[in-house]
Amino acid sequence: MPEPDLFLDAFAEALSGHDNALLPWWPDRTRGLEGLSVYRNTVAKGLSDALIASYPSVETIVGADWLREAAQVFARDIPPVSGVLVDYGAAFADWLGGFAPASSMPFLPGLARLDRMWTEAHLAADAPAFDPQTLMALSAERFDEVRLSLMPSVRLARFATSLPDLWQALRFQAPADVLELGDAPQSILIWRPFDAVRSRVLCPAASAFLDACHRGDSLAQAAASARTCNPTGDLSACFADLISLNVFTTLIPLEDTHNDRARFV
Repeated sequence: MPEPDLFLDAFAEALSGHDNALLPWWPDRTRGLEGLSVYRNTVAKGLSDALIASYPSVETIVGADWLREAAQVFARDIPPVSGVLVDYGAAFADWLGGFAPASSMPFLPGLARLDRMWTEAHLAADAPAFDPQTLMALSAERFDEVRLSLMPSVRLARFATSLPDLWQALRFQAPADVLELGDAPQSILIWRPFDAVRSRVLCPAASAFLDACHRGDSLAQAAASARTCNPTGDLSACFADLISLNVFTTLIPLEDTHNDRARFV
């Protein structure tokens, strides 16, 4: 018998559907294939179920049967690298962009990307909510010395269309008459302030402010970015609204800035 690690690696490869990776010490290849089919079917169903559960807005558009078939092809092209299925399918949105049966639905990868952002926000680490009193104790002259750190769950995306509105309607089962894709560009925030994941379509100023925070810009620079998007708007009200949403966690010195751009698309 081979070493346990070699056996498990070979067995996992065989379960993926590669017949030429069958366990070499099996004396009867035909019976081996028959026996493996039971396990392969179980694995395939588990992966398909996990993917469908992670992409509900995509399922609403294409239907469960279409998505299940796509999930089976995806699993063969990009097999899981972990046994934690709640995080399975990170590459699905990009993969959909090259999947021929989805070519007539160019908006589908965007919907999948937003579904994935929801999952990432759900799985993100917890962090304490920002205490506005720390900002009130800071003089305006020091706004260029500090930055606001975002909650680990914060995800921000921009689209050239109203895909965020469509995604929210699909995800939260809005009436059929609002399931339309408009031409106006939109930004969306997806985050988990406490126990539940939330989403909100953002105004340009709020989007610019959060993007600046994510870049590690100072509080003064973030305010300037927001002001550029809306020179006559009430920036104080916009900032207060963002604070009320619990998207920030701490106020930190600018020299401690780090870039978390991976959370943004």
